[in-house]
Amino acid sequence: MATPATCPTPEPRPSIQPILRYARGEASTETDLLAVEEPLELRLVRGDEERTVAVTMRTPGVDHELALGYLYAEGVIRSADDVLDLSEWRQGELTAPNVLRVELRSGFEALERLSRHTLTSSACGVCGTGSIERLALRARPALWNEPPLTPEVVCELPAQLRAAQPLFAATGGLHAAGLFTASGTCLAVREDVGRHNAVDKLLGWALARGLLPLSNHLLAVSSRAGFEIVQKAALAGLPVVCAVSAPTSLAAEVAASFGITLVGFVREGRFNVYSFPERLQLPDPLTPP
Repeated sequence: MATPATCPTPEPRPSIQPILRYARGEASTETDLLAVEEPLELRLVRGDEERTVAVTMRTPGVDHELALGYLYAEGVIRSADDVLDLSEWRQGELTAPNVLRVELRSGFEALERLSRHTLTSSACGVCGTGSIERLALRARPALWNEPPLTPEVVCELPAQLRAAQPLFAATGGLHAAGLFTASGTCLAVREDVGRHNAVDKLLGWALARGLLPLSNHLLAVSSRAGFEIVQKAALAGLPVVCAVSAPTSLAAEVAASFGITLVGFVREGRFNVYSFPERLQLPDPLTPP
């Protein structure tokens, strides 16, 4: 079979985020490009009636393909011909690009074939909150009354996580979430194939011991920091979230909205700070040339 000369890929649409970057003992003000994360609501339509069947956190782009793939994977459709119409929500001059309306030949009978009727996240897990507005009703204050964190404490988090990951050492296929004190003492680490599950296990550990809200504590994760990670931190009152990999645009927005210090790319003695850098003991940032 002939190999195509080029593979058509939708143009990415990153988000530009101002950051404070720490590396080799120096801090600098820069910008970073974050992967965009936004909710997409999928509605089944019959006549004038509409029913929401899923809300998934995704990177915008080729949403029609995402909807078709989701419906096929869930067994709702067997081919694209089963879809009579697939379009953005519109009413007069108003449009909602994050809402897709789907009309199927089978009508609402497809609801009976859906295997899940909950909100799903970009981590393929369950996102318990569909919007920042709903999150605000349940979030706990992110309080920090300790001295500022030193860069050394932050930079040592990945090594502490790795040392407490026996399953990762054996398989190489698990994420970890760790709870730390303000001085960097590790209280607990939990592993799971799903990064959101690892955080849930950790929060369950803290909840069972009556530790919530987790003021003056740090959450460290061995993965990227998506919406679902920062959402769970906000619900637990965690003031600092540190990730080995990148945050998403929505994670940074939630962190800024709920008073959470979000730190990403914690590796090899460096990291980026996306919100509330005043909780870290950093040198004065260099002025860019």
